[in-house]
Amino acid sequence: MSCASRSTISPDFCSASSYDGQQTARIVNVSSLGQHPIDFDDVMLTRSYTGGRAYAQSKLAQIMFTFDLARELRPATVAANCLHPATYMATTMVRQSGVTPISTVDEGAEAIVNLAISEELDGHSGQFYSGLRPSRANAQAYDVSAQQRLRELSMRLAELA
Repeated sequence: MSCASRSTISPDFCSASSYDGQQTARIVNVSSLGQHPIDFDDVMLTRSYTGGRAYAQSKLAQIMFTFDLARELRPATVAANCLHPATYMATTMVRQSGVTPISTVDEGAEAIVNLAISEELDGHSGQFYSGLRPSRANAQAYDVSAQQRLRELSMRLAELA
């Protein structure tokens, strides 16, 4: 399935044929180290819902989507990467959950901006970062057949298939 057929992304974006060559265009998906494997037999968690598992499963799905998309793009022109920006940043969500912040919002922002504009990362695509460093996601993120299942499920749920 091509990039354009799976979403509203234009064919020009997928092929980057209209790209001016100045710098690699970047897609940066903000995810988390908090990941849980997707159970495709209970993807909506109807049998065993918890908020934490739903969050962690959705973050892994973001990573899987990013890796799947990266294979469709030419990394010299359009790169797709994802990251865990920082751990327990001092955000309202973290403070309201009763967790003591470990990282600052500035640290998380630095990691996101670095992935978005660092010339050192030109041509790097389909990767997961923790902060400023390359990292490894949950093993399921690298499973191409699981990525395909997620893509097909997403298309059906969005009524695009």
